[in-house]
Amino acid sequence: MSHEVTIVGSTISTPRLRLRPWRQADAAEALDIYGSAEVSRWLAPAMDGIKDLDEMRAVITRWIAAPLGSDGRPSGRWVIEEIESGRVAGSGQILPLPPEGDDLELGYQLAPWAWGRGLAAEAGHALAHYAFSNGEEEVFAVVRPHNDRGTRAARRIGMEWVGETEKYYALRLQVFRLRKGDLDTSALKPDPVER
Repeated sequence: MSHEVTIVGSTISTPRLRLRPWRQADAAEALDIYGSAEVSRWLAPAMDGIKDLDEMRAVITRWIAAPLGSDGRPSGRWVIEEIESGRVAGSGQILPLPPEGDDLELGYQLAPWAWGRGLAAEAGHALAHYAFSNGEEEVFAVVRPHNDRGTRAARRIGMEWVGETEKYYALRLQVFRLRKGDLDTSALKPDPVER
């Protein structure tokens, strides 16, 4: 499977995915992601589960108000849209990690219906490509202990485990790093566990 990445403006495309800016029309499908207890349990306390459509619309409004790259870095939030179906499969982010904001976090959340298909790794690979194409030298993923899906996706992107820390979000987190020179632009690493 090819993992070619194309960047046109603020849209990032792969053979199966389109990562594009958020729109209010995405609120119902976004609620399927952020309203899911299976997804939100890994995001708290940075982002608690969204309870209803009005709350999801308010969150999207905040995301739209902070346009991609508004901090002078290749950061922002994207919809992960499945090209074939047109469905919102998830959300992807490149955001400064607290408390200092020096490190950039590569993040992705998928709707439960999209799990197990390699989409998180494909989206993460595309986001890393975007960050590196825009001057960054490394990105990080932080994963809660026991979030095996998150760990597998980070490894499939080619990220290296660098240890545990409580530096970010005041939580014990697994830290993965990907340097520009380590990005495999031809293929994602195989994951024998994912089905």
